Amino acid sequence: MKKKTTKSSSNVFVDLGFDPAEAAVLQMRANLMSDLRLYIEKQKLTQAAAAKRLGIAQSRVSDLVCGKWDKFSLEMLITLEVRLGRTIRVEFAA
Repeated sequence: MKKKTTKSSSNVFVDLGFDPAEAAVLQMRANLMSDLRLYIEKQKLTQAAAAKRLGIAQSRVSDLVCGKWDKFSLEMLITLEVRLGRTIRVEFAA
C-alpha cells in the first residue's frame, strides 16, 4: 500500500493547521526552548545550577527541559537567552 506524503512547509505548526502568524510565534518559541535545553545539556548543568544562572525557580527549569512550551511566552524565552549573555536576532524573509 502506497502512503500519500505531503511536502512540509518548513514550519510544523503551519503543517498542523495553525494560522501562519500563530505558527511563526510557536516556531520561535520551540526554537528558543530547544536552544535553552541544549545549552543546559552542553554545560552539564543541574536543574538547580541552570535555575540560578537563568534567574528562575528550579521547577521552571524542569518545565523547560520537559518541553512544556505552553508555560513559556516568547518574551520570557528571549529574556532567558539574554540572561545567558546571548543576543537574539530576528530575520525577515520574503
